[in-house]
Amino acid sequence: MSNSATDRATIPQTLWAARGRHTGPAPEEVVRRTLDRHRRSGDIDDFAEPPVPEDSDRRVFEARWRAGGTVTVRARLTLVAREGRPQGHEWRLVAEAERPWDEAWPSPATLFWPADGAGEDGSWDHHAAVSGLRFRQVNALPADDKEMRRRLRDAAREAWCVNVVVHEAMTPDEQGRLPLARLLPPGLRHRVVEHRAAPHQFRAVNWALKDLGVEVPRGGAVLLPPDPAPEGYDGHEHRVRSVFLDGSEPAELVAALRHFAALPRPLPREVEESLTDLRENWTLLTLQEELERERRLVTVYAEALEAMTKSRDLYKEAAEQALEALAAYRDVPAPAPPQQRPESRTPGALQPLTRTFERLRLAAKVRRPSGAAPQSAAEDPANGAPDTLTSAPDMLPPAPDTPASAATAAESGGKGTADGTDRPS
Repeated sequence: MSNSATDRATIPQTLWAARGRHTGPAPEEVVRRTLDRHRRSGDIDDFAEPPVPEDSDRRVFEARWRAGGTVTVRARLTLVAREGRPQGHEWRLVAEAERPWDEAWPSPATLFWPADGAGEDGSWDHHAAVSGLRFRQVNALPADDKEMRRRLRDAAREAWCVNVVVHEAMTPDEQGRLPLARLLPPGLRHRVVEHRAAPHQFRAVNWALKDLGVEVPRGGAVLLPPDPAPEGYDGHEHRVRSVFLDGSEPAELVAALRHFAALPRPLPREVEESLTDLRENWTLLTLQEELERERRLVTVYAEALEAMTKSRDLYKEAAEQALEALAAYRDVPAPAPPQQRPESRTPGALQPLTRTFERLRLAAKVRRPSGAAPQSAAEDPANGAPDTLTSAPDMLPPAPDTPASAATAAESGGKGTADGTDRPS
């Protein structure tokens, strides 16, 4: 069990909250009759039954009254069918006052439910989560140690009520067997569950309470710590050394209960949901409250309209600025691209070779006579290796023959050389 405080909001001091289970078949009829009786007697100002969806398994009742004759209290009770659970309906009751709650005020539970005991319509004071526990009665602890431990652990998890374990120092008489709840203030009477340990169960009950970190004194009482525990919780401050079961008021126990109720306890999630439902979905309004509510709505609507108008003006101004910027952008001519200077042509890799061939071709034209030689110097084995300047022209295409050169070649009988000298036959 975790006793660390959470970051949730604390329970308001103006709030009274309780939860239980009704075992009868028609709890809504019991609530209607009880509220109508209190309205006729003047205990409450008025009550209402807000509409719910047809397929909903909930029934909601609202009531308002003036505690102490001056303090307005608004209360809301919700009935929820328990599917797959024992017979009955779970009920949740939250009441909020205009100032911190006084434990001497009437219990809201007795304004929605009949104050007497169980009747033919069933009883409403059963514990909502743990079977076998009831408010306003003495709940004897089980004889089995493990069952006792399980019951106390499950009961301590319930954040809607306060659990008190009382040990009997000796077997009480008929007066001592009556519940202590009847001696508590009205504001605490229907939020306290009394667990009673017999005289021989002293060791067993402290063994069962070991996991919760508390002990009950012999013949005394102890309040079980809630889960999560409130900030500054001290188990020693909520332990009573002796409780007299003789019918007298347990003053020390009442003081411990009041101190516990005043602690800034974390607001349980289910209690927070019920409180939010009470504040936001309240329908039982007076004429003055309806007028104030309409004025608040007008103020909210006016602020929303002003915010929408301001947002529209800002949007219009931004759109106009965007159109002006777009028009200015279209009127400005596009900048001309920068002129590029012509790049100097870099000599190619084949240009020197081309110039060499051109020079060789010109040299061949100068040295070649009018008639073409039948055999080049490159073909004469006597001349050795060919010269580059004489052999290169042979690589060029021959010049076209003329009649004069043909006649000269015929006279020489093919024996002349390229330079015109006679070669021995």
